[in-house]
Amino acid sequence: MNPLLLRTALITGVVIGLLNIVFAALDYGLDNLPLWFYAAQLLLLPAMILPMRYFPQASVTRDFLQRAGLFALGWAVPFAIYKFAHDVLNPVFDPVSSLISYVVTVLLFSLIFAAIRRPKAG
Repeated sequence: MNPLLLRTALITGVVIGLLNIVFAALDYGLDNLPLWFYAAQLLLLPAMILPMRYFPQASVTRDFLQRAGLFALGWAVPFAIYKFAHDVLNPVFDPVSSLISYVVTVLLFSLIFAAIRRPKAG
């Protein structure tokens, strides 16, 4: 993996993890966050590194649905860690609604990224 892509993946993973901690602390209080929640944020580092190769590949893919699929694959695991780690903290956690929300969000993100990041004509 090229060093710039690796650095981007690591920085993105750290930023997403820190944001998840901040948002969870605002919702539930920093003192109430369990240790496993912090450990789960560390999973964002490999979760960003492994699928990071999909983003450059998606940016040069001409077919819209294939490009959207690559973006979805790139965001699927990191967003799952981010979303489910935060959702499980809720005392009235509903796995079905959390999963539906996850799938809809990944689909929307992938379609938006595919529309914005299309390859140049020519």
